[in-house]
Amino acid sequence: MRAWSRGRTLAIGLGLIALSNAVALGGVWWNRAAGPESTLTLSERELSLPWHALRNRENSGLALTLNWRIADREAGEFISGYTVNGGMPEWLDGARMQALGFTPADIASDSGRRRYTRQLPRAAIFVLELDGPAAQQALAKAQENARRHAAAATANPDSKELAERAKHAQEILTQERSGNSRLFVIDAGLDAGALRQKYPDRTRFMLLHGAVRPGVRNRGPGEPQMTGYVTRLGSGPLQVPHTLRAPLDSLRAHGEPGGGDRFSATLAIGRRLEPWLTGIAPMASPAP
Repeated sequence: MRAWSRGRTLAIGLGLIALSNAVALGGVWWNRAAGPESTLTLSERELSLPWHALRNRENSGLALTLNWRIADREAGEFISGYTVNGGMPEWLDGARMQALGFTPADIASDSGRRRYTRQLPRAAIFVLELDGPAAQQALAKAQENARRHAAAATANPDSKELAERAKHAQEILTQERSGNSRLFVIDAGLDAGALRQKYPDRTRFMLLHGAVRPGVRNRGPGEPQMTGYVTRLGSGPLQVPHTLRAPLDSLRAHGEPGGGDRFSATLAIGRRLEPWLTGIAPMASPAP
């Protein structure tokens, strides 16, 4: 009886594993069956490679991290007022949060503020724009920031502090021109069809599931405003199929010695708004 019970337990366990795998594979098939909902061509600016030292040599798998940005006024001038992979968008106000299902409150009072911010995160559908007005505005801000600090340093040649600020601002501008992600979160809603109708270009706008939690933006003394903090987009790192991995094996990530190698990747998003990689190719690095 004991042997039979162990055998049955093993069979049930194996059956659950098989069922879980079948459900997962079925979801992948359903997501891709009708063809991509959108298809975007990204670069190493939007897709981060892991460092060579961190890649598991005993595991042939490789995953890329999708880098997206948010216009967040509270981020500060020396990162151009933008945050990466999380933040409080300027456009996400109280009305938008209410449309996403959050209950508004009088956040001028401590009790109202706590009541609002203690609400649980909610799922939403987010619109991401590639190399559009939001990216151009980020570049324009970095250019103006660099110009202003360079002018201050020139007018005060004996100030080491102003010289350092000008140097830092120029480094930020260089990063904005050639290193920072051009993928920005620009809108959110609960109806994918309505969002797609509003943003019809399927090569520039992608829709992804994500999560948002309540937040408060302080505009000044006595001027708090309801907003939200985007905490997550997508379902995690993008696995590189073995058939597409070869162009990436010799490339190095930004930040590591000899890093910053360039590549382009085609990202498709399916009917369940789940992304997958369909093509990868190396690109020549721009001349210094």
